[in-house]
Amino acid sequence: MHLGAHMSIAGGVYNAVLDGQRATCDTIQIFTKSSNQWRAKPLSDDEVERFFTEQKNTGVTVACAHDSYLINLASPDNDMYQKSFEAFGIELERCHTLNVPHLVMHPGSHMGEGEEAGLKKIAGAFNRLFEKDPGNKTIVCLETTAGQGTNLGYRFEQLAQIIDMVEDKSRMGVCLDTCHIFAAGYPIQDEKDYRATMKQFDSILGLDRLKVMHFNDSKKGFGSRVDRHDHIGKGELGLEPFRHIMNDKRLAKIPKILETPKGDELLEDIENLKILRSLVKK
Repeated sequence: MHLGAHMSIAGGVYNAVLDGQRATCDTIQIFTKSSNQWRAKPLSDDEVERFFTEQKNTGVTVACAHDSYLINLASPDNDMYQKSFEAFGIELERCHTLNVPHLVMHPGSHMGEGEEAGLKKIAGAFNRLFEKDPGNKTIVCLETTAGQGTNLGYRFEQLAQIIDMVEDKSRMGVCLDTCHIFAAGYPIQDEKDYRATMKQFDSILGLDRLKVMHFNDSKKGFGSRVDRHDHIGKGELGLEPFRHIMNDKRLAKIPKILETPKGDELLEDIENLKILRSLVKK
């Protein structure tokens, strides 16, 4: 099924795998460091080894990492851009160390400089980063966004533009977020609309670029351009879009990750995953 959720790395990255097992995940998403700090505590050999051991013991895989929310590779501010560039390089290194195949990232915000300038800046950063560390094969997954403020990535064409400007295209993938595309104005509730939206995705980006999906319902309405996640079937999306995806054979092997609110007991993840599994036609 390749179903799972984002898990906390508090107390060590291996704890995310153990929590994933508790929450009935097949696979998980992690941060490789604190998401709201620039600094990254070095990963010890023992921590890395235990991370691999727990994956083997539990059978829970790690589909992807998500980069820090502080990073903005489209920033027109030189200091912020440089900080972001260095921080993203560290995120790539940590994924390589942990054998995490995909690094999901929000493309960035142009902060008033204009979309074209922002897209060019992001692609330029990837070209420099990939050239600097050619041995690192982590795939960067550009996440579809809701398009709040000056955020980029709310149209499939923008993600395609970035990829088009990156020299090593083998290092580029896409993460499709259900809440975000709905908020950005892509209809996926009726089966006919869902098929049309996926056809659009395929013609602009190619389904082979789709490496990860984020499964989130939306607290806000269609085309609202507001990014607010809700539990599966409890928001404006409802159950139907998830039913379409869960029964789309083309997407069967793509990891599908929850990013919905939860408490320490992970009961919400368990319930959401149960609902998703129940949508599969026997």
